[in-house]
Amino acid sequence: MTSVESTRESAGWRDFLELCKPAVVVVMIVTSLIGMFLAVPGMVPVDVLVLGNLGIALSAASAATVNHLVDRQLDMKMARTLNRPLAQGRVEPAQAVIFAAVLGIIGMTILVVYINVLTAWLTLASLLGYAVVYTIYLKRATPQNIVIGGLAGAAPPLLGWTAVTNQIDPQALLLVLIVFIWTPPHFWALAIHRKAEYAKADVPMLPVTHGESYTKLHILLYTIVLIPVTVFPWLVGMSGWMYLLGALVLGSGFIYWAIVLMVSDKPDLGMATFRYSIIYLLTLFAIMLVDHHLVEASLPVTLTMAIPGGLAS
Repeated sequence: MTSVESTRESAGWRDFLELCKPAVVVVMIVTSLIGMFLAVPGMVPVDVLVLGNLGIALSAASAATVNHLVDRQLDMKMARTLNRPLAQGRVEPAQAVIFAAVLGIIGMTILVVYINVLTAWLTLASLLGYAVVYTIYLKRATPQNIVIGGLAGAAPPLLGWTAVTNQIDPQALLLVLIVFIWTPPHFWALAIHRKAEYAKADVPMLPVTHGESYTKLHILLYTIVLIPVTVFPWLVGMSGWMYLLGALVLGSGFIYWAIVLMVSDKPDLGMATFRYSIIYLLTLFAIMLVDHHLVEASLPVTLTMAIPGGLAS
């Protein structure tokens, strides 16, 4: 048996699932789901709920596979990614290309045929932004890679919204803005924890090029900016007092972790801040969803029906 044949036999379904970055895709789909439910009063049509998120998830998985493919040489230099399927040769590059293409084609077909063309185009733009612009160019070109490339990762709430409404609404763009501003402090906290690995792989992440103190300061600054940005939905009447309170409490927690990270040299604080940032985003969007339906339930039925696309569209 040749070494190639042995590699092919060792590739299992778990390896292909890992190529999809399921944990990342789950977070994206949660924000897409919430975007859907925020877009309309009441229940999202079941076909849109299922097929819309399936199409978005498959497209995101396709982009994630391309990321694995392009980064396979870098992954071999980093302990966090050393055991990835392509880095270890359990999946061959040609197999990954075919897998990414199949996922992408199926995902885009579902969106075009069963959802709407606008969502399909926006999803394609997001896919190309992450898989091509960020992974192939920005990641290796500038320490601002995650800031510039973060727009692609911020798209899922908008994709969920357009899947339901077939239009780009300013309120949906607010959701994108929240995720966009959240992304740098979220990712830089991880980059601090993995600074040595990024340096070894010659990836110009901010802690590598500008140092940890500079990065920690910018984590705090972005987190401070995030607070007023998360208040915008309340200011424009998109959300009520429950959301406002939740946003301020969660934001205060994020600032706490950013300050502790800045003033302390404990090695695990970067990862702790990173974990809190994930809890922060998911909880923030969940509170926004609950608040949306509680406010909606408090309105007279005739008024709710009279507002196109839900509350304060």
